[in-house]
Amino acid sequence: MRKWVVLALLVSTTVACGLPAAVLPTPTPVPTVPPTPTAAPPQVSPVPTTEPANALEAQVEAVYERAAPAVVNITVRSIAYDFFMRPVPQEGTGSGFLYDDQGHIVTNYHVVENAEEVMVTLADGRTFPAEVVGTDPSTDLAVIHIEAEDLPEPIPLADSDQLKVGQFVVAIGNPFGQEGTLTVGVISALGRVIQSPDGRFIGEAIQTDAAINPGNSGGPLLDLHGRVIGVNSQIISPSRASAGIGFAVSSNTVRRVVPHLIAEGRYPHPWLGVQLLDLTPERARIFREAGMEIPVDEGVLVIEVVPDSPADRAGIRGGDRMVRIGRYTIPLGGDIITSINGQPIANLKDLTVYLETETQVGQTIEVGLIRDGREMTVQVTLAERPAKID
Repeated sequence: MRKWVVLALLVSTTVACGLPAAVLPTPTPVPTVPPTPTAAPPQVSPVPTTEPANALEAQVEAVYERAAPAVVNITVRSIAYDFFMRPVPQEGTGSGFLYDDQGHIVTNYHVVENAEEVMVTLADGRTFPAEVVGTDPSTDLAVIHIEAEDLPEPIPLADSDQLKVGQFVVAIGNPFGQEGTLTVGVISALGRVIQSPDGRFIGEAIQTDAAINPGNSGGPLLDLHGRVIGVNSQIISPSRASAGIGFAVSSNTVRRVVPHLIAEGRYPHPWLGVQLLDLTPERARIFREAGMEIPVDEGVLVIEVVPDSPADRAGIRGGDRMVRIGRYTIPLGGDIITSINGQPIANLKDLTVYLETETQVGQTIEVGLIRDGREMTVQVTLAERPAKID
């Protein structure tokens, strides 16, 4: 027993002193496992700044490149008078676009209204004095002209009758004096009726949510082919800044009016020669109580016919007796216009828009009316609306 103890102590001493221990089995080395390499972060390829992100962006870029050189900044100077009738110089700005290669520029009437001096700045920075060639407050359109060489290519007109709600559009102009500004939106509605600067109505107006602000007036609203579909004219906004409801005078109105403004300085508006009052269910009830036979609740009541006017020559009748209704005295007994060429006419707005968009001076139209409770039609040959009616 002592012999085995001594042997065990000798082995322990040998190992502890680092001497060879042949009597012990050589331990098997543990293989070293290399650490798993950490994956490198993916390399993001830089997006070339010269390439559009998608087809829509490419189209918008192309429209701006094509049309922006032909969009101009218009500066207008006029004279107003203060309370003491002292002259006060005033300055305003707007936009416009080249209509042809002769230097004619289309803008809004209200941009150049009462202008004493008009200056045009092109996109390349050149500035020229401009002459007002023609104006039409009833459509809020005007044409000015500059004498200049090397003008940009004019912007073509589209057919606004082919537009669709939801179609993408681009507005280019100078809002708040920021030249060459582009905004994008869609056509929100078609066939809107807006009020003109002279208190009449403009039909065929285009509603858009593309941002339109003061200074955009007169600039083009374009489709994605770079064609003018309208002339930016009005907004609805409590703050006078874009609230997403803007209106443009349609390109087909431009096509109809602008050639006359260039050739004659004015546009000949068709004219019936009547003073009218909208008929409503409430008014119809009141007029019936006053003794007038009215079998309809809408239409326009003829209260006066201008002597020797188209309506007078066609035999249309105005009121023949004065009736006091509340605070007002109204001529009653006249004809009630209910249709033109078979198109129902519910109010003065309908009649004005139809005459402006569907007829022309010299055309003979069929007017449907009610006289003394009976329906009838008369033929009326339209004349040109006088500049001033006495």
